Amino acid sequence: MTDNSTSVGGYGRPDGGEGALRGRTGGGAPAETRGKTTIADDVVAKIAGMAAREVPGIHNLGAGMARAIGAMRDRVPGGGSGVTQGVKVEVGESQAAVDLDVVVEYGVSIVDVAGAARTNVISAVERMTGLEVVEVNVAVDDVHLPDEEEESEPDEGRVR
Repeated sequence: MTDNSTSVGGYGRPDGGEGALRGRTGGGAPAETRGKTTIADDVVAKIAGMAAREVPGIHNLGAGMARAIGAMRDRVPGGGSGVTQGVKVEVGESQAAVDLDVVVEYGVSIVDVAGAARTNVISAVERMTGLEVVEVNVAVDDVHLPDEEEESEPDEGRVR
């Protein structure tokens, strides 16, 4: 009987887009381990993005230009959500590394927010994918000030 082996991510694959979780095979193996599970790299990025956005003190993800492009993409029908905006992942055979670009709220401890983001991302990715997260790098690109206005939606019409 063979041991469970894990193969996830872009290393060693020509397409670099998805990986597989392989289980034990054969009649004596449990049903849930017979076959393989494929996880795309974008899945890991979405999990990391959602986990980082849950952390109090993080205002947004992405550097200035990425946020501007993401705002335009959100307005285009079918443009998709910006869940992976500000998130970059590298996925290997059994490990993953995550890079986050974040904007923090003014007044919060950046060290505490970065630590909470690391903890939340590691927990979510490891729990949902089975990958070992070897590092989560957090780059703080901006501080959101209380008096800064958000980009407001344009009025639906001039006359009400």
